[in-house]
Amino acid sequence: MKFTVEKHERYVIIEPLTEVLDGKGASKLKGEFMLRNTGGQRNIVLNLGQVNRADEDVLRMGLLARRLCKASGGLFILTGLNQELIDMLKLARMTDYFKITRSVSEAEDMIFGNEIRLDLKEEQA
Repeated sequence: MKFTVEKHERYVIIEPLTEVLDGKGASKLKGEFMLRNTGGQRNIVLNLGQVNRADEDVLRMGLLARRLCKASGGLFILTGLNQELIDMLKLARMTDYFKITRSVSEAEDMIFGNEIRLDLKEEQA
């Protein structure tokens, strides 16, 4: 499975280039998340705009990515979800667990808001 990685100063956008995201693809993405996180990226946006279907391995991968980002004070955001992916999250009762945006632009706004909050918190300490 191929995916793109778009690096920015305070976040990275990862976009799988596949219609079906399964365990094999989830495993590759998990490795990428771990690499990015240990490399200092605390904010990850997973753009699922090209993914039509996914399985439960993707949920586990998302949980890991969320934990990695949260542990470093960052955010893991899902964007570009179609109705089938949203329904899968609803069925697993995880829509409130993940940060979900309609667009990459909304995800960027959420990240910058969080970064400003963290910067202010550091200044007050």
